[in-house]
Order: sequence, then structure tokens, then C-alpha cells
Amino acid sequence: MSGAAEVERVYSAMEEAAQLLDVACSRDKIRPILTAFQDTLADGVIVFSMASGRHATELDFSISVPAEHGDPYAAALASGLIEGQDHPVGDLLADTQKALPVSMFAVDGEVTGGFKKTYAFFPTDNMPGVAQLIDIPSMPPSVAENAELFARYGLDKVQMTSIDYKRRQVNLYFSNLSSAYLQPGPVLELVRELGLHVPGEAGLEFVKRSFALYPTLSWDSGKIERLCFAVISTDPTLVPATDEADIAQFSTYANNAPYAYAGEKRTLVYGLTLSPTEEYYKLGAYYQISDIQRKLLKAFDALTD
Repeated sequence: MSGAAEVERVYSAMEEAAQLLDVACSRDKIRPILTAFQDTLADGVIVFSMASGRHATELDFSISVPAEHGDPYAAALASGLIEGQDHPVGDLLADTQKALPVSMFAVDGEVTGGFKKTYAFFPTDNMPGVAQLIDIPSMPPSVAENAELFARYGLDKVQMTSIDYKRRQVNLYFSNLSSAYLQPGPVLELVRELGLHVPGEAGLEFVKRSFALYPTLSWDSGKIERLCFAVISTDPTLVPATDEADIAQFSTYANNAPYAYAGEKRTLVYGLTLSPTEEYYKLGAYYQISDIQRKLLKAFDALTD
């Protein structure tokens, strides 16, 4: 299939996902992104993600980019998808590549807002620790400021990082989580220490199944701004919401989001996000997956306690 045909195929699927949420796609903002990375669309991992409550007015999409394709932020700049910034956020992906082995990249956007993020994935057998990230020149100082806290809660190995160029924020995706730190006691201690919204009973049960935990940090403050617990599954009923409208919307999306791997169950990744003022939920439906997601499903989808 030609690059143009791949762009149209993925864009059509994106529109289908957005329609489930009554969100209108901005064709002028999305197609240039798909075109810039059209060589990755046939075989890449692609996720379409929604969120609950006041965050339900947008659909995010992520597209994996093989390491051999080169720096996706540089490609985004060259294609006019984003403007350069006189800020460390613009240097961080390049600095990360200089400091650490990167196995894969990804780009992230919004169907109404356009290009938003890049991701750097690290080899699963060589994930860096917090100390290695601190040494990256353009990494936010808040990472070092929270290093002792991360250590106390068993958070060290980082599976990937993401860089949000619009908000000038960074996420560290901690992996290899100890089940001991995912129990209600340690989770409540962590959340309260960070001054974040305390999750309810359903949320605490959900957290036990997490395969990743990711805080949001910035250059402006040492405070962790948000914390998200991620769960991967094929179960369309896992969202830990209590609001009937949220439950109905997540059910509709989880059972109807488009996916391209016929003969398999739809792969879903849920997120419980805590900020200082609220608790909200995310749901990503994998439109295309790889063996990495299949392995994660095998390891985590059977967890019930």
C-alpha cells in the first residue's frame, strides 16, 4: 500500500474512533503528521486514547517510530508540525539519545490540536535508572529533586520518557514495579505525600494491576504535577469510575474502537490519573499492536489481586 493510502487508512480509523466520542477531527492538523511519518504507519504501533469528564473533549493518538528513522522531533520541526523553542524542552530528546540507547521513538498528537509529544523507549533489557536520567543536561531539575522519593517507593527503572512540547512537561514511565508498592497502604502514602487527590476503593483495587506508573514533571517546579497508574488488558470493563456517564462512555469506546488485528481481542490500556484536585481516567485502544504488547498482556491481563 502506498504512503498516501496508509495515511488515508489511519486517518479514517482515527475519525471512526473520534466519532464514538462526538469529537471532530481537524484534518488540516492531523494529515500533515500522518504524512510526515507515513513510512511507519503500516507496521507501527498505533493507539487512539480518550479520557473522562472534562477531558473527554479530545482524542489523542500515538504512533511508534523505529529508531532507524531518526529523531522524530527533528522531523516534526522540518515538516512544520511544531515551532522550535528556546527552552530545554527542545533539546531533551537529542540529549537523551546522546546519553542513552534508544530502542524506539513515538509521536503523539490530538485530533483537534495537532502535534504534541515525542517518546523515547529504552531497551527492555537495559532500562536506565533515575540516576542516569538526572545526568542528561536538559532533563528538568525536578527529576533530581524527586530522586529520593522515587527510591523510597521502589521507582527506578524507566521504560520510556515522553516530552510534551506544548505544556513543557516530561513523563517518566516507571516499569518493573514491585507489587508491594502497589498495595493500598504505600499508594495512599505516596499520593498524600505528593498532595494529590486520594483515590477511592475502586481506584486502589485498579492500581494493584499496574504495569507502569508515570509522574508528570516540569522545569518550573519541583512538584510532581500528576501521577498515572497504567493497566493493560483485553477486558472492556476495568475503568475504576463510579459516575454512570463515564462508565457508559468508556464501555462504548472499549467495545467499539477500531482495531486492525483481526482474530484477536482488542488490546486496551487504562490509566488512573491523579492531580491535586481530581481523579480521572484514560483509555487507549490499540489500533495496531506489536509482540511487545502481546507479551505485556500475557503477563498482566490475568492479574486480579
